[in-house]
Amino acid sequence: MTSTPATKKRVLSGMRPTGKLHLGNYVGALQNWVRMQEQYDCFFVIVDWHALTTDYGDTSRLKENLVDVLLDWLAAGLDPEKCVMFIQSHVPAHAELHLLLSMITPLGWLERVPTYKEQKENLKEKDLNTYGFLGYPVLQSADILLYKADVVPVGEDQVAHVELTREIARRFNAFYAYAHPLVVETNHLTPDQKKVLNSNGTKITPDTDYIFPRVVFPEPQALLTPAPRLPGTDGRKMSKSYDNAVMLTDPELVVRQKLKTMVTDPARVRRTDRGNPDVCPVGDLHKIFSSPETKAKVNEGCRSAGIGCIECKSWVADAIVKILNPMQERRKKYEDKPRLAWDILEAGSARAREIADATMDEVRKAMGLYYESPKDDAK
Repeated sequence: MTSTPATKKRVLSGMRPTGKLHLGNYVGALQNWVRMQEQYDCFFVIVDWHALTTDYGDTSRLKENLVDVLLDWLAAGLDPEKCVMFIQSHVPAHAELHLLLSMITPLGWLERVPTYKEQKENLKEKDLNTYGFLGYPVLQSADILLYKADVVPVGEDQVAHVELTREIARRFNAFYAYAHPLVVETNHLTPDQKKVLNSNGTKITPDTDYIFPRVVFPEPQALLTPAPRLPGTDGRKMSKSYDNAVMLTDPELVVRQKLKTMVTDPARVRRTDRGNPDVCPVGDLHKIFSSPETKAKVNEGCRSAGIGCIECKSWVADAIVKILNPMQERRKKYEDKPRLAWDILEAGSARAREIADATMDEVRKAMGLYYESPKDDAK
């Protein structure tokens, strides 16, 4: 007798449609997603409704940005044969579940989310005193719970969001857990279980079994993903808002030019000064992208002043270009035929709707919102 292979655990993760992605996005998330699609049942969503929580004032480039994100996903190696890629707003169940979960989520839970206050401080130029911004963690919980994700890959700053999702799932299950009938034998039920069912007015028959209790939502686990600090050309965290990013679509000449201007170890004022690659932003890039042989040369040459910063930067540019070139070749395939990329999103959204609709059937039944037409009494 052959054993049935274990079902893959499900992963849900997503990105806002902010346009073309940069190396920080690749190192922080995409590179890990490409690995995960081989081991997990992966759902990756472009969360366009989440983009409205902070950028509701101008939606003119939303679709263009959405397509750019998808093209970079495909360029990085996400494979529609191995994962599901879809658009949040093309699955209406996200909005319905968000609404239902908002009914049971205490206001204090949202106000204590760390990123709520942080973003209000960091984005003072925007009016974030909206219900949508306060409630976006509930929408995020709906994104996760709708697909009954087992694990959610996150950085440390997002662990609190997964914990909130777990609390919301726990609260929903506490309110709406129910016994679920299945047509199988009942011999394994204990007397206590039968007593509970009988006290609830549920009639046990010889051909009916029950699961105790039937919970709609499993509690997802945060999966901390390795995300080394990736500095931008000015030494700060790489970000488009800082104008210090190397984009995944940058051609080789642009990559090399950007890296030539990158800040280095401040102790190396002159070519003959010795440096320390452990405190140099260029050294940080070498640790992520360069081969062991190149890293050894950088470590020795920098500390002894045997190499200059220009040479050091050219070596890390070589390593980055080697990664970007095949990505850009894959991207061009979809740029030349954009319908191919859009078809992937449409197919993924259709698959996501199937799963989301099945979950919502359970949600409505559990909450007593599953209405059937009354039947006339038999004559």
